[in-house]
Amino acid sequence: MNWNKWVRQIHRWLSIAFTVAVIVNAVAVGLKKYTGWVGLLALVPLALLLFTGLYLFLLPYVTKWRSGRRTV
Repeated sequence: MNWNKWVRQIHRWLSIAFTVAVIVNAVAVGLKKYTGWVGLLALVPLALLLFTGLYLFLLPYVTKWRSGRRTV
Protein backbone atom coordinates (compact mmCIF):
# COMPACT_ATOMS: atom_id res chain seq x y z
CA MET A 1 0.00 0.00 0.00
CA ASN A 2 1.48 3.35 -0.96
CA TRP A 3 1.61 6.54 1.10
CA ASN A 4 -1.57 8.10 -0.33
CA LYS A 5 -3.65 5.02 0.42
CA TRP A 6 -2.34 4.98 4.00
CA VAL A 7 -3.34 8.61 4.49
CA ARG A 8 -6.81 7.94 3.08
CA GLN A 9 -7.28 4.94 5.36
CA ILE A 10 -6.07 6.88 8.41
CA HIS A 11 -8.43 9.72 7.49
CA ARG A 12 -11.37 7.30 7.31
CA TRP A 13 -10.61 5.78 10.71
CA LEU A 14 -10.09 9.21 12.24
CA SER A 15 -13.51 10.27 11.00
CA ILE A 16 -15.04 7.25 12.75
CA ALA A 17 -13.16 8.11 15.97
CA PHE A 18 -14.33 11.72 15.73
CA THR A 19 -17.94 10.64 15.24
CA VAL A 20 -17.77 8.36 18.28
CA ALA A 21 -16.22 11.16 20.35
CA VAL A 22 -19.00 13.56 19.37
CA ILE A 23 -21.64 10.97 20.29
CA VAL A 24 -19.95 10.38 23.67
CA ASN A 25 -19.87 14.14 24.17
CA ALA A 26 -23.59 14.47 23.38
CA VAL A 27 -24.50 11.60 25.71
CA ALA A 28 -22.43 13.15 28.51
CA VAL A 29 -24.21 16.47 28.06
CA GLY A 30 -27.58 14.70 27.99
CA LEU A 31 -26.82 12.83 31.20
CA LYS A 32 -25.44 16.03 32.79
CA LYS A 33 -22.10 14.28 33.39
CA TYR A 34 -20.10 16.64 31.19
CA THR A 35 -16.49 17.28 32.18
CA GLY A 36 -13.68 19.15 30.50
CA TRP A 37 -11.86 16.09 29.22
CA VAL A 38 -15.00 14.82 27.50
CA GLY A 39 -15.15 18.05 25.53
CA LEU A 40 -11.51 17.71 24.56
CA LEU A 41 -12.04 14.10 23.54
CA ALA A 42 -13.24 15.12 20.09
CA LEU A 43 -10.44 17.63 19.48
CA VAL A 44 -7.65 15.07 19.07
CA PRO A 45 -9.14 13.26 16.07
CA LEU A 46 -10.42 16.58 14.73
CA ALA A 47 -6.91 18.05 14.69
CA LEU A 48 -5.53 14.97 12.96
CA LEU A 49 -8.43 15.09 10.49
CA LEU A 50 -7.43 18.64 9.65
CA PHE A 51 -3.91 17.62 8.64
CA THR A 52 -4.89 14.50 6.70
CA GLY A 53 -7.76 16.36 5.04
CA LEU A 54 -5.49 19.19 3.94
CA TYR A 55 -3.03 16.66 2.55
CA LEU A 56 -5.76 14.89 0.60
CA PHE A 57 -7.18 18.21 -0.62
CA LEU A 58 -3.82 19.46 -1.91
CA LEU A 59 -2.70 16.13 -3.37
CA PRO A 60 -4.20 16.56 -6.89
CA TYR A 61 -2.82 20.10 -7.19
CA VAL A 62 0.67 19.09 -6.10
CA THR A 63 0.62 16.10 -8.43
CA LYS A 64 -0.39 18.29 -11.35
CA TRP A 65 2.26 20.87 -10.45
CA ARG A 66 4.99 18.24 -10.18
CA SER A 67 4.13 16.65 -13.49
CA GLY A 68 4.51 20.00 -15.24
CA ARG A 69 1.08 19.89 -16.84
CA ARG A 70 -0.61 23.26 -16.66
CA THR A 71 -4.24 23.79 -17.59
CA VAL A 72 -5.27 27.04 -19.17
